[in-house]
Amino acid sequence: MSYYYPIYLDIKDRKCVVVGGGVVAERKINLLLKKGANITIISPDLTESLHSLAEENKITHIKGKFHERYLDEAQLIIGATNDNRVNEEVYNAAKKRNILVNIVDSPKYCNFIVPSVVERGDLIISISTSGRSPALSKKIRKELEQKYGEEYSQFLSIMGRIREELLLKVKDQKKREKIFDSLVNSDIIDLIKQGKEEKINSLIDNLIEKINHQKE
Repeated sequence: MSYYYPIYLDIKDRKCVVVGGGVVAERKINLLLKKGANITIISPDLTESLHSLAEENKITHIKGKFHERYLDEAQLIIGATNDNRVNEEVYNAAKKRNILVNIVDSPKYCNFIVPSVVERGDLIISISTSGRSPALSKKIRKELEQKYGEEYSQFLSIMGRIREELLLKVKDQKKREKIFDSLVNSDIIDLIKQGKEEKINSLIDNLIEKINHQKE
């Protein structure tokens, strides 16, 4: 039975601390940067890529060993060293401060785990086996990547625009819900894959007009 509560965190401009400067830390940092985190990395040494990020002031590098004081104001911590003693020290310090912490490949030293993720713009699909089998998570992620292509990113952009328009123009909530359901179940995604923009716009306009003028 899983004890993890699924959640998506907004870490934009939040202090996130990564302990370790190897290739695993590099992978974690690249994702944190993508989400707008304010990153501090603690490590005596860095990979060439992480060193470049530090020189460009995209991350803050504390050159040296881990110390609990570096966790001040941190919202999230990732331990990515190959030293079990250091990883345990990081976990205990984070736990004492009630900070979210993940020690890579050590579920017993985590109060959150990072799922395998498929991203298509605003569409985020996460897969977790609660730490039981990362290999299965990877397999499922690859299957989902094949099923959900970049057309879903474009579709969500269209839906976001339409949603804003309908909130202003269609006052009846039930009609809005019916329009949204009809759009999701329409042929728009296939038309996006085919690059038929005119047909997409025509389909959307006709569908909205039809439902909006239906009598209750």
